[in-house]
Amino acid sequence: MLKNLFGQKDTHEVLLAPLSGKVMDMEEVPDPTFSKKMMGDGIAILPTEGKVVSPIKGKVIQVFPTKHAIGLESKNGVEILIHIGLETVALNGEHFETHVKVGQTVKPGDLLVSFELVEVEKKAESIISPIVVTNGEKVSELDKQTGSDVIAGESEVIRYRLN
Repeated sequence: MLKNLFGQKDTHEVLLAPLSGKVMDMEEVPDPTFSKKMMGDGIAILPTEGKVVSPIKGKVIQVFPTKHAIGLESKNGVEILIHIGLETVALNGEHFETHVKVGQTVKPGDLLVSFELVEVEKKAESIISPIVVTNGEKVSELDKQTGSDVIAGESEVIRYRLN
């Protein structure tokens, strides 16, 4: 962690884009679980390619059996859910491949999940993919970069301060 001007630890963390595509406001997601932030705040990405990479340095805390979602925890305990598409649980893992296991340490850019974008887009409700901070009580000042095109593992999409 960096120290600021006053010698205090800088408590900001950055979340990189886990998918390449267009960043959207969470309120625009056509699913009330996400748009009403029932699981937490964040952003969504309309992906342009079928790969999901780690947006943080941390560890894998959940890999859904249906491979459509993955949970990560940053080194400071912030939990991130990456949910590929909407109603993709119904695909039962078809067209998805996971590349990590629970407990595995990851760094930004590490491949987490690959999926067949065209097939998932045909069969799912939507390909819009929410990225949610699920334990929002740990963070404040969630600064979201929306409306732009991003590159997985490179573009900053959220900056937050730890409580």
